[in-house]
Amino acid sequence: MPIFEYVCKECGKPFEAIVRGSEKLRCPHCNSVRLEQQLSVFAVAAGRGDGGADLGDHAAPSCGRCGVPGGSCALDDD
Repeated sequence: MPIFEYVCKECGKPFEAIVRGSEKLRCPHCNSVRLEQQLSVFAVAAGRGDGGADLGDHAAPSCGRCGVPGGSCALDDD
């Protein structure tokens, strides 16, 4: 079962939800059904199409915000 990230369009609060089939989700904060699915960092990294190559001991840690390998975040404004 996939986990998706959402932002409620009513109260603006973000949350994660496990999606089961055609289940209709509601915001856990205000019970609204007006939700916007977000693009998660995990989904971007997992869907990059490299086949999930195993880099063994040579794998550099990736940034938790943007997924760039080596710990250098592409979202920083340095």
